[in-house]
Amino acid sequence: MESVQVKCPPSLSPKYEGSFAYLTVRDRMPTILTKVIDTIHRSKNNFFEKHGEEGVEAEKRAISFLSKLRNELQTDKPVLPLTDTAEDTETWNQYMQRQQELMEESKPVSWFKSPWLYVECYMYRKIQEALWLSPPIGDFDVFKEGKLKAFFESQRAIMSLCTHWRETLTSMGDANEKQLKEHFFKFLQVALWGNKCDLSISAGQDNFQKTSPVDTLSDLQRFILVDDSDKVWSVLTAVQSPLGAERLGARVDVILDNAGFELVTDLVLADLLVSSGLAKEVHFHGKSIPWFVSDVNKHDFDWTLTQTTAANHRHMSACGVQWKRFMKEGVWSYHDHPFWTLPHEFCDMPAVAADLYSTLQASDLLLFKGDLNYRRLTGDRMWDHTLPFERVLRGFQPAPLCSLRTLKANVQVGLQPGQAEKLAAQDAEWMTDGKYAVIQFSSPSREQ
Repeated sequence: MESVQVKCPPSLSPKYEGSFAYLTVRDRMPTILTKVIDTIHRSKNNFFEKHGEEGVEAEKRAISFLSKLRNELQTDKPVLPLTDTAEDTETWNQYMQRQQELMEESKPVSWFKSPWLYVECYMYRKIQEALWLSPPIGDFDVFKEGKLKAFFESQRAIMSLCTHWRETLTSMGDANEKQLKEHFFKFLQVALWGNKCDLSISAGQDNFQKTSPVDTLSDLQRFILVDDSDKVWSVLTAVQSPLGAERLGARVDVILDNAGFELVTDLVLADLLVSSGLAKEVHFHGKSIPWFVSDVNKHDFDWTLTQTTAANHRHMSACGVQWKRFMKEGVWSYHDHPFWTLPHEFCDMPAVAADLYSTLQASDLLLFKGDLNYRRLTGDRMWDHTLPFERVLRGFQPAPLCSLRTLKANVQVGLQPGQAEKLAAQDAEWMTDGKYAVIQFSSPSREQ
């Protein structure tokens, strides 16, 4: 599909003093860098045991790099090109050059005068650069400790969710279409509200799920601002063989967000899709490097399956055993791609990552989890709240897609006239406090 030309409003940016973007760059991002520095420092003995003096020197080098980075951020210094030799380095530096060309009066691109989406992604990429330039600790995940803690502190909620799912599964064989639809809507909403647990929003502070959202779905319903669940269901049920024969099942791609409890909600939803015959295969897309504190990478994904399998809880371990079987049989698969950790808006994907765009085009349904994916879908811009979702995608439509997102940034489209004003009157921080959510759908067949 050709890119759709839409007049774009300005990007959300920390240059607007007092904005959520400004407060994120001023307060939250330096806090995250401080935590990263502390984590590397506390791992000094482990580095020594594993690598000897070379590990200690690497720790010092990484900390020096990140301390300098934190100072540059806090004093609004120019954003500097990447110097490592990773496969995405050139793409990053080209993007930076493009940002420079867009700047007024040839001022250097700096931390507080750039698009928020760009500098936030840039910080996480620089954390990775600090490690890659500090061998032999280049594969150290500075966020692993927080992700593990979030998983274990959400154990009760995970057990409750797995129990509810396994009990649902035993009765699903007799379910008619209406009952199956109700099950699907329920677990779609569980995956939606699982997105509330985001460690980058809490700057790495404890932010875990204490209870399963299954128990509170009816209470949360009124906080879903856009609910296109019916359209998602229609896509899944349309994938049938001719003459009304048994359903073939769709290919569903889940573009993941957070590890921990949210990932478990995604796995349960994927289990329902496959076990019910709504999907024949599920492709999970995660990050290739540690990202935004709690985002899923391959280690997190594999570890979660192993952990659930080994759990001393009947329903939780039954889930893990089934999920490992799905992976072994190829019904489920995990994929990563450098594009997911680039700063580009998704409408750039056909030009920047044509291979990934082509991969997504083979899907029957794309489920984009979380706030960062929504920001990249919409370009993280100051859109009018009533603009149609499909319009602000600006041609990014490889397949029917749905965003499952709790609101944690100042961008939201597809609302009814007056809806945003009413929300603002009730809750000044409705776009950033994670209280509200959307299940927002767009299809290639719909008008742009």
